[in-house]
Formats: sequence, C-alpha cells, structure tokens
Amino acid sequence: MKEISVSGQKRATTGKKASKEMRKEGLVPCNMYGEAKGENGLPVSLSFAIPASQLRRVVYSPDVYVVNLTIDGEAHKAVMKELQFHPTTDALLHVDFYEVNEEKPITIGIPVKLVGHAQGVRDGGRLSQAVRTLNVTAPYKQIPEVLNVDVTELKLGKAIKVAELNFDGLQIATPAQVVVCSVKATRASRSAAAQAAE
Repeated sequence: MKEISVSGQKRATTGKKASKEMRKEGLVPCNMYGEAKGENGLPVSLSFAIPASQLRRVVYSPDVYVVNLTIDGEAHKAVMKELQFHPTTDALLHVDFYEVNEEKPITIGIPVKLVGHAQGVRDGGRLSQAVRTLNVTAPYKQIPEVLNVDVTELKLGKAIKVAELNFDGLQIATPAQVVVCSVKATRASRSAAAQAAE
C-alpha cells in the first residue's frame, strides 16, 4: 500500500459547535480508534483536527493509503475507515481513522483491475465490471495497491465470482457469491451465434 504523511493537532474541545468553528478555519475534525482501550474495555478515540488541504490528497484519490499521522509531535500509522460529507456541498465534514501496526490484520477495500482480453469479448460480447473494490484482510504491509483479476479465459455469458479468486497472503472478506465481472452477450454476438448454429 502507498503511504502518505499528514500532520494535525489534538482537539481541546469536541461537539457540534467546536467542530463548526474548526471547519470555518479550514480544519477537518477527526477521530482515531486503535490500540488504546478504556476502563470498560472499549476502544478509546483520539480526537484531533487536520487541515482540509492536507486531507484532499488522501480523500480525493482512487488509491488506498496508509496515513502517517503526526499529531502534536506523536507519530501514528492509520487507515481511513469512515468519511462524512455535507449532503449538499460535498464538503468533507469528518474522518474516522483506524490505527494499524505491522502485525495486526486489518480489513480494507482495495481497487480491482481487470487484466487480459476476455475470450467472450473476442467472441463479440461486452465485459462488465460489477464491483470496483474488494474487501481483504491482512497486515497492512501485505496488502497491495490493486488486485489484478485475469479475465483472459472468461467466456461469453460467464462471470467471475469472488469464490474463484485467490491472492497470496490475503483473506478475501467480500462474500464468495459476489460477481466481480462478466461477459454479456451483445446483438452482434447473438447474431454471430445464430449464424454459426445455422
């Protein structure tokens, strides 16, 4: 996975009013959950703020990053878990991070790239990609930037499901029955099949 560095500052106050003031100053309120646990055994969140300008590189990108966070001089490694946007302006309102380390597995969505020229496309069909990302589980160091799915042998009218995929060192967390891609018949492929039958 790619890495990117951003820096922020701890929040002295939380709540809607404080968050609104931060956004006016060009800051995005954030929380990080991870290793730290409270007295009740539940994860304790670290509240901080990051300049919106620094987050744009991470948020508005097709790539998935491990984020090197520096918060008031303290270093943390994390991945983005949840983003909140304004319903009408699409402005970034809040980010939840999840702290990671080299040993602990995480589950994260990774982009899928179809490689090869499908047999079904050569026969006149149209390749359709049903999902753009797959959820995988592994320590972050083992997670690739992209998941390559070879479609070379995919025939007309056939599909590749998650159950048929295997990636070294990764456990696929997306349900096995989910269709990743398929080759659908087109008018041209149907007429070619009809002529062949005649």
